[in-house]
Amino acid sequence: MIIIANYIMSQESNLIYDLITILGPTATGKTQLAVHIANHLNGEIISADSRQVYRGMNIGTGKDLEEYNINGHKIPCHLIDIVEPMQKYNVSQFQKDFQKVATDIDNRGKVPIICGGTGFYIKALLMNFQIPKTEPNKQLRDKLETWNIDELIRKLESISPGASEKWPVDTRRRVIRAIEIALSREKGERRLEKGERDGKEFQNPIIIGIDFPRDEIRKRITRRLYQRLDDGMIEEVESLLKNGVTPERMDDLGLEYRFINSYLQGQIGKNDMIEKLNTAIHQFAKKQMTFFRNMENNGINIIWVPQGDFHIALEVILKT
Repeated sequence: MIIIANYIMSQESNLIYDLITILGPTATGKTQLAVHIANHLNGEIISADSRQVYRGMNIGTGKDLEEYNINGHKIPCHLIDIVEPMQKYNVSQFQKDFQKVATDIDNRGKVPIICGGTGFYIKALLMNFQIPKTEPNKQLRDKLETWNIDELIRKLESISPGASEKWPVDTRRRVIRAIEIALSREKGERRLEKGERDGKEFQNPIIIGIDFPRDEIRKRITRRLYQRLDDGMIEEVESLLKNGVTPERMDDLGLEYRFINSYLQGQIGKNDMIEKLNTAIHQFAKKQMTFFRNMENNGINIIWVPQGDFHIALEVILKT
Protein backbone atom coordinates (compact mmCIF):
# COMPACT_ATOMS: atom_id res chain seq x y z
CA MET A 1 0.00 0.00 0.00
CA ILE A 2 2.83 2.45 0.87
CA ILE A 3 4.64 1.66 -2.38
CA ILE A 4 1.48 2.24 -4.40
CA ALA A 5 0.75 5.49 -2.56
CA ASN A 6 4.26 6.82 -3.23
CA TYR A 7 3.96 5.83 -6.88
CA ILE A 8 0.65 7.70 -7.16
CA MET A 9 2.06 10.85 -5.57
CA SER A 10 5.06 10.86 -7.88
CA GLN A 11 3.05 10.34 -11.05
CA GLU A 12 -0.13 12.43 -10.60
CA SER A 13 1.43 15.55 -12.10
CA ASN A 14 2.49 13.56 -15.16
CA LEU A 15 -0.96 12.27 -16.09
CA ILE A 16 -0.94 11.90 -19.87
CA TYR A 17 -4.66 11.27 -20.36
CA ASP A 18 -7.06 14.19 -20.73
CA LEU A 19 -10.23 12.07 -20.41
CA ILE A 20 -10.88 8.93 -18.37
CA THR A 21 -13.81 6.60 -19.03
CA ILE A 22 -15.04 3.92 -16.64
CA LEU A 23 -17.50 1.51 -18.25
CA GLY A 24 -18.89 -1.96 -17.75
CA PRO A 25 -22.14 -3.89 -17.50
CA THR A 26 -24.70 -3.18 -14.83
CA ALA A 27 -23.98 -4.11 -11.20
CA THR A 28 -20.19 -4.11 -11.53
CA GLY A 29 -19.36 -1.14 -9.29
CA LYS A 30 -18.58 1.55 -11.85
CA THR A 31 -19.52 4.44 -9.58
CA GLN A 32 -17.37 3.20 -6.72
CA LEU A 33 -14.32 2.83 -8.94
CA ALA A 34 -14.85 6.21 -10.62
CA VAL A 35 -15.22 7.96 -7.26
CA HIS A 36 -11.97 6.52 -5.92
CA ILE A 37 -10.10 7.46 -9.09
CA ALA A 38 -11.58 10.98 -9.02
CA ASN A 39 -10.54 11.34 -5.39
CA HIS A 40 -6.92 10.45 -6.18
CA LEU A 41 -6.58 12.34 -9.45
CA ASN A 42 -8.49 15.55 -8.65
CA GLY A 43 -11.25 14.56 -11.02
CA GLU A 44 -14.95 15.18 -11.48
CA ILE A 45 -17.41 12.58 -12.73
CA ILE A 46 -19.73 12.90 -15.71
CA SER A 47 -22.51 10.33 -15.68
CA ALA A 48 -23.06 8.52 -18.98
CA ASP A 49 -26.34 6.89 -18.01
CA SER A 50 -29.41 7.52 -20.15
CA ARG A 51 -31.79 7.30 -17.18
CA GLN A 52 -29.86 8.96 -14.37
CA VAL A 53 -30.54 12.29 -16.05
CA TYR A 54 -34.15 12.04 -14.78
CA ARG A 55 -35.22 13.48 -11.45
CA GLY A 56 -37.03 11.21 -9.01
CA MET A 57 -35.64 8.03 -10.54
CA ASN A 58 -33.03 7.21 -7.93
CA ILE A 59 -33.35 3.59 -6.84
CA GLY A 60 -34.28 2.06 -10.19
CA THR A 61 -31.41 3.77 -12.01
CA GLY A 62 -28.87 3.09 -9.26
CA LYS A 63 -27.72 6.67 -8.74
CA ASP A 64 -26.13 5.64 -5.43
CA LEU A 65 -25.55 9.28 -4.55
CA GLU A 66 -24.08 8.38 -1.18
CA GLU A 67 -21.12 6.76 -2.95
CA TYR A 68 -19.88 10.17 -4.11
CA ASN A 69 -18.80 10.95 -0.55
CA ILE A 70 -15.38 9.58 0.28
CA ASN A 71 -13.37 10.29 3.42
CA GLY A 72 -15.54 13.32 4.13
CA HIS A 73 -15.00 14.70 0.64
CA LYS A 74 -17.83 14.96 -1.89
CA ILE A 75 -16.80 14.15 -5.45
CA PRO A 76 -18.64 16.40 -7.94
CA CYS A 77 -20.85 14.53 -10.40
CA HIS A 78 -22.56 15.98 -13.44
CA LEU A 79 -25.51 15.13 -15.72
CA ILE A 80 -27.58 13.55 -12.95
CA ASP A 81 -31.06 14.92 -12.15
CA ILE A 82 -31.14 17.45 -14.99
CA VAL A 83 -34.56 16.77 -16.61
CA GLU A 84 -38.05 15.68 -15.56
CA PRO A 85 -39.16 12.10 -16.32
CA MET A 86 -41.83 13.20 -18.79
CA GLN A 87 -39.23 15.05 -20.86
CA LYS A 88 -37.41 13.25 -23.66
CA TYR A 89 -33.62 13.18 -23.51
CA ASN A 90 -31.43 11.74 -26.25
CA VAL A 91 -27.84 11.13 -27.22
CA SER A 92 -27.55 14.40 -29.15
CA GLN A 93 -28.52 16.35 -26.05
CA PHE A 94 -26.09 14.27 -24.03
CA GLN A 95 -23.24 15.10 -26.41
CA LYS A 96 -23.95 18.83 -26.08
CA ASP A 97 -24.27 18.67 -22.29
CA PHE A 98 -21.10 16.59 -22.03
CA GLN A 99 -19.08 19.06 -24.08
CA LYS A 100 -20.18 21.97 -21.89
CA VAL A 101 -19.46 20.17 -18.63
CA ALA A 102 -16.21 18.46 -19.69
CA THR A 103 -14.77 21.69 -21.10
CA ASP A 104 -15.55 23.48 -17.84
CA ILE A 105 -13.92 20.71 -15.79
CA ASP A 106 -10.81 20.81 -17.96
CA ASN A 107 -10.61 24.61 -17.82
CA ARG A 108 -10.58 24.41 -14.02
CA GLY A 109 -7.55 22.11 -14.14
CA LYS A 110 -9.42 18.98 -13.15
CA VAL A 111 -9.77 15.60 -14.86
CA PRO A 112 -13.12 14.73 -16.49
CA ILE A 113 -14.12 11.13 -15.77
CA ILE A 114 -16.97 9.55 -17.74
CA CYS A 115 -18.78 6.84 -15.78
CA GLY A 116 -21.66 4.76 -17.03
CA GLY A 117 -23.15 1.77 -18.70
CA THR A 118 -24.99 3.38 -21.61
CA GLY A 119 -22.62 2.21 -24.29
CA PHE A 120 -24.27 4.20 -27.06
CA TYR A 121 -23.72 7.48 -25.20
CA ILE A 122 -20.07 6.62 -24.55
CA LYS A 123 -19.47 5.44 -28.10
CA ALA A 124 -21.01 8.61 -29.51
CA LEU A 125 -18.56 10.67 -27.46
CA LEU A 126 -15.43 8.65 -28.12
CA MET A 127 -16.08 8.26 -31.86
CA ASN A 128 -17.40 11.79 -32.37
CA PHE A 129 -20.69 10.68 -33.89
CA GLN A 130 -23.13 13.11 -35.40
CA ILE A 131 -26.57 11.65 -34.88
CA PRO A 132 -28.78 12.31 -37.94
CA LYS A 133 -31.75 14.63 -37.59
CA THR A 134 -34.46 12.27 -38.72
CA GLU A 135 -37.96 13.59 -38.18
CA PRO A 136 -40.42 11.31 -36.34
CA ASN A 137 -42.52 9.23 -38.72
CA LYS A 138 -46.02 9.19 -37.21
CA GLN A 139 -47.40 6.72 -39.74
CA LEU A 140 -44.56 4.29 -39.07
CA ARG A 141 -44.86 4.73 -35.30
CA ASP A 142 -48.59 4.02 -35.41
CA LYS A 143 -47.89 0.86 -37.38
CA LEU A 144 -45.22 -0.36 -34.96
CA GLU A 145 -47.02 0.66 -31.79
CA THR A 146 -48.55 -2.80 -31.23
CA TRP A 147 -45.34 -4.73 -31.92
CA ASN A 148 -43.44 -6.21 -29.00
CA ILE A 149 -39.75 -5.44 -28.52
CA ASP A 150 -38.51 -8.74 -30.01
CA GLU A 151 -40.52 -8.16 -33.18
CA LEU A 152 -39.16 -4.62 -33.42
CA ILE A 153 -35.56 -5.79 -33.05
CA ARG A 154 -36.06 -8.37 -35.81
CA LYS A 155 -37.49 -5.61 -38.01
CA LEU A 156 -34.50 -3.38 -37.29
CA GLU A 157 -32.07 -6.20 -38.12
CA SER A 158 -33.88 -6.91 -41.40
CA ILE A 159 -33.38 -3.27 -42.42
CA SER A 160 -29.85 -2.86 -41.10
CA PRO A 161 -28.05 -6.08 -40.10
CA GLY A 162 -26.02 -5.59 -36.93
CA ALA A 163 -27.88 -2.40 -35.98
CA SER A 164 -29.03 -3.83 -32.66
CA GLU A 165 -25.39 -3.96 -31.57
CA LYS A 166 -24.82 -0.33 -32.56
CA TRP A 167 -27.99 1.26 -31.23
CA PRO A 168 -29.65 0.91 -27.80
CA VAL A 169 -32.51 -1.60 -27.94
CA ASP A 170 -33.54 -1.81 -24.30
CA THR A 171 -36.91 -0.11 -24.81
CA ARG A 172 -39.54 -0.21 -27.56
CA ARG A 173 -39.27 3.55 -28.09
CA ARG A 174 -35.55 3.32 -28.79
CA VAL A 175 -35.93 0.44 -31.21
CA ILE A 176 -38.67 2.28 -33.10
CA ARG A 177 -36.42 5.32 -33.28
CA ALA A 178 -33.58 3.19 -34.61
CA ILE A 179 -35.93 1.79 -37.27
CA GLU A 180 -36.92 5.33 -38.30
CA ILE A 181 -33.29 6.31 -38.74
CA ALA A 182 -32.34 3.07 -40.50
CA LEU A 183 -35.18 3.55 -42.99
CA SER A 184 -34.45 7.22 -43.63
CA ARG A 185 -30.71 6.92 -44.09
CA GLU A 186 -28.44 4.25 -45.39
CA LYS A 187 -26.03 5.01 -42.57
CA GLY A 188 -27.40 6.33 -39.30
CA GLU A 189 -24.26 8.11 -38.08
CA ARG A 190 -21.09 9.78 -39.24
CA ARG A 191 -18.00 10.92 -37.44
CA LEU A 192 -17.56 14.63 -36.99
CA GLU A 193 -14.48 16.05 -38.64
CA LYS A 194 -11.81 17.80 -36.61
CA GLY A 195 -13.00 21.24 -35.59
CA GLU A 196 -16.70 20.50 -36.03
CA ARG A 197 -17.38 19.81 -32.34
CA ASP A 198 -18.25 22.52 -29.85
CA GLY A 199 -16.03 22.66 -26.79
CA LYS A 200 -12.75 20.94 -26.10
CA GLU A 201 -11.58 18.11 -28.34
CA PHE A 202 -10.00 15.51 -26.06
CA GLN A 203 -6.92 14.08 -27.72
CA ASN A 204 -5.79 11.31 -25.39
CA PRO A 205 -8.59 9.42 -23.63
CA ILE A 206 -8.22 6.16 -21.73
CA ILE A 207 -11.07 3.67 -21.34
CA ILE A 208 -11.17 1.32 -18.35
CA GLY A 209 -13.64 -1.57 -18.43
CA ILE A 210 -14.72 -3.52 -15.34
CA ASP A 211 -14.47 -7.23 -15.95
CA PHE A 212 -16.29 -9.86 -13.89
CA PRO A 213 -16.97 -13.52 -14.73
CA ARG A 214 -20.49 -13.84 -16.11
CA ASP A 215 -21.66 -16.01 -13.21
CA GLU A 216 -20.50 -13.38 -10.74
CA ILE A 217 -22.34 -10.62 -12.63
CA ARG A 218 -25.50 -12.70 -12.48
CA LYS A 219 -25.17 -13.09 -8.71
CA ARG A 220 -24.50 -9.39 -8.27
CA ILE A 221 -27.52 -8.45 -10.40
CA THR A 222 -29.91 -10.68 -8.45
CA ARG A 223 -28.54 -9.56 -5.08
CA ARG A 224 -28.82 -5.90 -6.07
CA LEU A 225 -32.37 -6.32 -7.41
CA TYR A 226 -33.66 -7.67 -4.10
CA GLN A 227 -31.80 -4.94 -2.23
CA ARG A 228 -33.43 -2.27 -4.37
CA LEU A 229 -36.84 -3.78 -3.83
CA ASP A 230 -36.17 -3.65 -0.07
CA ASP A 231 -35.03 -0.04 -0.45
CA GLY A 232 -38.39 0.98 -1.94
CA MET A 233 -38.09 0.67 -5.71
CA ILE A 234 -41.79 -0.24 -6.11
CA GLU A 235 -42.73 2.76 -3.99
CA GLU A 236 -40.52 4.94 -6.17
CA VAL A 237 -42.49 3.92 -9.27
CA GLU A 238 -45.77 4.51 -7.42
CA SER A 239 -44.59 8.02 -6.53
CA LEU A 240 -43.64 8.77 -10.13
CA LEU A 241 -47.07 7.67 -11.33
CA LYS A 242 -48.79 9.80 -8.68
CA ASN A 243 -46.71 12.81 -9.74
CA GLY A 244 -47.78 12.76 -13.36
CA VAL A 245 -45.58 10.22 -15.13
CA THR A 246 -47.95 8.30 -17.38
CA PRO A 247 -47.96 4.47 -17.54
CA GLU A 248 -47.03 4.76 -21.23
CA ARG A 249 -44.02 6.91 -20.41
CA MET A 250 -43.06 4.54 -17.60
CA ASP A 251 -42.80 1.73 -20.13
CA ASP A 252 -40.43 3.88 -22.19
CA LEU A 253 -38.12 4.30 -19.19
CA GLY A 254 -37.17 0.64 -19.43
CA LEU A 255 -36.47 -2.43 -17.33
CA GLU A 256 -37.28 -1.78 -13.66
CA TYR A 257 -39.83 0.91 -14.45
CA ARG A 258 -41.52 -1.08 -17.20
CA PHE A 259 -41.89 -4.29 -15.19
CA ILE A 260 -42.92 -2.61 -11.93
CA ASN A 261 -45.40 -0.47 -13.86
CA SER A 262 -46.95 -3.65 -15.31
CA TYR A 263 -47.28 -5.01 -11.78
CA LEU A 264 -48.87 -1.82 -10.47
CA GLN A 265 -51.30 -1.79 -13.40
CA GLY A 266 -52.42 -5.28 -12.42
CA GLN A 267 -51.04 -6.89 -15.57
CA ILE A 268 -48.66 -9.22 -13.76
CA GLY A 269 -48.24 -10.67 -10.25
CA LYS A 270 -45.48 -9.50 -7.92
CA ASN A 271 -43.47 -12.74 -7.87
CA ASP A 272 -43.78 -13.08 -11.64
CA MET A 273 -42.68 -9.46 -12.02
CA ILE A 274 -39.57 -10.00 -9.92
CA GLU A 275 -38.62 -13.18 -11.77
CA LYS A 276 -39.10 -11.64 -15.22
CA LEU A 277 -37.31 -8.44 -14.24
CA ASN A 278 -34.35 -10.39 -12.90
CA THR A 279 -34.11 -12.32 -16.19
CA ALA A 280 -34.43 -9.13 -18.23
CA ILE A 281 -31.60 -7.43 -16.33
CA HIS A 282 -29.36 -10.45 -16.92
CA GLN A 283 -30.14 -10.24 -20.64
CA PHE A 284 -29.46 -6.50 -20.59
CA ALA A 285 -26.02 -7.02 -19.01
CA LYS A 286 -25.18 -9.52 -21.74
CA LYS A 287 -26.23 -7.00 -24.41
CA GLN A 288 -24.09 -4.36 -22.75
CA MET A 289 -21.02 -6.59 -23.03
CA THR A 290 -21.85 -7.30 -26.67
CA PHE A 291 -22.05 -3.57 -27.28
CA PHE A 292 -18.71 -2.95 -25.58
CA ARG A 293 -17.09 -5.70 -27.67
CA ASN A 294 -18.54 -4.02 -30.74
CA MET A 295 -16.91 -0.77 -29.63
CA GLU A 296 -13.58 -2.61 -29.51
CA ASN A 297 -14.21 -3.91 -33.02
CA ASN A 298 -14.66 -0.28 -34.07
CA GLY A 299 -11.21 0.62 -32.83
CA ILE A 300 -11.94 1.76 -29.27
CA ASN A 301 -9.29 0.32 -26.96
CA ILE A 302 -10.83 -0.82 -23.68
CA ILE A 303 -8.45 -1.93 -20.93
CA TRP A 304 -10.33 -4.53 -18.89
CA VAL A 305 -9.55 -4.53 -15.18
CA PRO A 306 -10.45 -7.68 -13.19
CA GLN A 307 -13.35 -6.94 -10.83
CA GLY A 308 -12.70 -3.22 -11.19
CA ASP A 309 -9.68 -3.40 -8.87
CA PHE A 310 -8.87 0.19 -7.92
CA HIS A 311 -5.11 -0.21 -7.57
CA ILE A 312 -4.76 -2.00 -10.92
CA ALA A 313 -6.93 0.60 -12.65
CA LEU A 314 -4.96 3.45 -11.14
CA GLU A 315 -1.62 1.94 -12.13
CA VAL A 316 -2.90 1.54 -15.69
CA ILE A 317 -4.01 5.18 -15.80
CA LEU A 318 -0.75 6.51 -14.30
CA LYS A 319 1.53 4.33 -16.40
CA THR A 320 3.48 6.48 -18.82
